Amino acid sequence: MAVVLLPPILSGPFSKVTMAFLRIIWIILIFNVLGATGRAQSTEHAQQFHAEKDAAYLPEVTGARKYACGRSLDEAKPFDAGEAALHHIADANAIHIVGDIYFPLPCFLYAPGYGWKITTTAAFEAYHHGNGTRSIDGYVLVQGTVMRIRNPQYACGTFQISDYTQQEIETESGKKKTIYYAIVNGRCEPLDAKTTFDGGIMGGGITSFYDFSITRNVFTMLLTALLLFLLFRAAVRSAKRNQGKAPRGLQNFLEPFVVFIRDEVAKPNIGPKHERYLPYLLAVFFFILGLNLIGQVPFFPGGANVTGNISVTLVLAIFTFLITIFSANKHYWEHTLWMPGVPALLKILILTPIEILGLLLKPFTLLLRLFANITAGHIVILSFVGLIFIFGKEGQSLSGSLTGILTSVPLTLFMMTLELLVAFLQAFIFTMLSAVYIGAAVEESEHH
Repeated sequence: MAVVLLPPILSGPFSKVTMAFLRIIWIILIFNVLGATGRAQSTEHAQQFHAEKDAAYLPEVTGARKYACGRSLDEAKPFDAGEAALHHIADANAIHIVGDIYFPLPCFLYAPGYGWKITTTAAFEAYHHGNGTRSIDGYVLVQGTVMRIRNPQYACGTFQISDYTQQEIETESGKKKTIYYAIVNGRCEPLDAKTTFDGGIMGGGITSFYDFSITRNVFTMLLTALLLFLLFRAAVRSAKRNQGKAPRGLQNFLEPFVVFIRDEVAKPNIGPKHERYLPYLLAVFFFILGLNLIGQVPFFPGGANVTGNISVTLVLAIFTFLITIFSANKHYWEHTLWMPGVPALLKILILTPIEILGLLLKPFTLLLRLFANITAGHIVILSFVGLIFIFGKEGQSLSGSLTGILTSVPLTLFMMTLELLVAFLQAFIFTMLSAVYIGAAVEESEHH
């Protein structure tokens, strides 16, 4: 899901749009309140949980949290900086605050043959150490992510889950895949992740349900769009009040960015028709910049790796691609598909296929550059923080922890400063390349 903000048109009556954004926030809050009513039912089932866990333990393992379907997710294991970093940058159905505290979000789930399920992650009793959770019409919440029990026996109604496990298996292609299980009534029940349309390239595929929920990334995009809207509306009002005077305050801060994109990006690359495409260029610049900056905030509501999500960068790249394609003139298509002055056989066999391939590679390079740079920055920062736990042997060595702190803090501060520069740089590069591609498509031929 992507939200596009058009700053240049904020001077009109936008009270209805503001109210629409506020309604979205109210809906999220109402879902959270309603879902929170289901949290009070866990203590009365504590004895039942322990009995189910004992029934699911492997006979030869005594006192361990190991089941026939792998080890419990609640079991203490050696710190893995890579796994922790990847878990942090992944999207989720709930926003992790601290420890076992999650900020719930609305869930819109659909399973073929069973219909829609609209609820909130609070209704699952978000997974936390030492307690069980419950399934709702087959859906469960595992470490902030909604999954579904494959067994149709649990497709309707509510069932208590005593624990969750994971197990690595080897697929037919030789790749390793992690399967999650729920311990229900002492039995291991395999879980399905949500359906993804990547054909298995990114590890997903078609499963038993579809997830249309407001996830952490979607929530961050809505929040960023709302903040940008309010900022630009305030700047427009300030500009109207101070018409004919030097810009002040928020207007003075935002106006140089707008002027820079117009004079240094749009005009030189697109030419006389730049005003037609300026709203899109400004929207994509501020949207990416806003997401990058809010991703630098290490606490709620920041920390989300939105522009490091390939689905988001893919949508933004497709916008640029479609604008380029539908804006292209005859001159552009002539030099792309059927170049003048070149033998027909050479065009058919070599040049035209290469040009078409280049046309498709342009949006791919756009999405990959933004995705890779932002994701890499998050992973490096989290890896530096992980040095504290690695050197300190997870709290066993005080001197090692101090060494980790003295090493990690300067490196992390340096990387966060660098990431602040990258946040602006990547927004600028995406906007600049979009302008270059659009400019090449609308350029008029020169007659000598």
